[in-house]
Amino acid sequence: MRVLRFAQTALAVAALSLSAPAAHAAGPGLTYEDQNWSFEGIFGTFNNASAQRGYQVYRQVCAGCHAMNLMSYRYLEGIGLPAETVDALASLDEKTIINDEGEQVSVPRLASDRFPAPFPNEQAARAANGGAYPVDLSLIAKARANGPDYLYALLTGYSEPPAGEEVMPGMYYNEAYPGHQIAMAQPLYDDLIEFADGTPATVDQMTRDVVTFLAYAAEPHMEERKQTGLKVVGFLLILTVLLYFVKKKVWADVEH
Repeated sequence: MRVLRFAQTALAVAALSLSAPAAHAAGPGLTYEDQNWSFEGIFGTFNNASAQRGYQVYRQVCAGCHAMNLMSYRYLEGIGLPAETVDALASLDEKTIINDEGEQVSVPRLASDRFPAPFPNEQAARAANGGAYPVDLSLIAKARANGPDYLYALLTGYSEPPAGEEVMPGMYYNEAYPGHQIAMAQPLYDDLIEFADGTPATVDQMTRDVVTFLAYAAEPHMEERKQTGLKVVGFLLILTVLLYFVKKKVWADVEH
């Protein structure tokens, strides 16, 4: 009986671990609409085409201010890019190394290298952005409550302030940001970039794509984790059934 109860408990724990709890409130009086992302739920997977476009948005729009210090080029293979393409993308950026003569030289980055930071340090970043520090985007989709929906709402939430509401100098009105005043100017506009696959670059499309990429960057092994979890649940289901019949067989001749 104890073994059977253990199996049942383990089954319940494994099922709960397949998906993280959703949080729809992100601050006082702020809630964000559920966008029904493809990667949500226990069977959710990343849309590789969307994630690839999202990387293009990050590289061409976001990377000028926002670092992704935990993201390596090699992880781009996880969204369907061939290794040769990843190597080529990495080589477009340079890094500084010390050569055999003790001199600093610039060389192309490798697929194993992390994305370059746009600024050498926090002070330089603040100086270039009016005192505001652009947040690192490596884990942003997991670091915020209901992260993907929050990011979508934030990137599409720019508008003119309501009548009578004053926006401080250097700030911009955003309906989704706590306090509604944000130091980051609206980053996305229709047709801002040209997608390699020909998809129309609307604000909505670019936002969905870059959020998908940021969700992947925050948890590149999500699909593997879910697949492992499903296998564990399946194994525990079979184990539970087998233990039930073993119990019935062992106690069949015992009077209760």
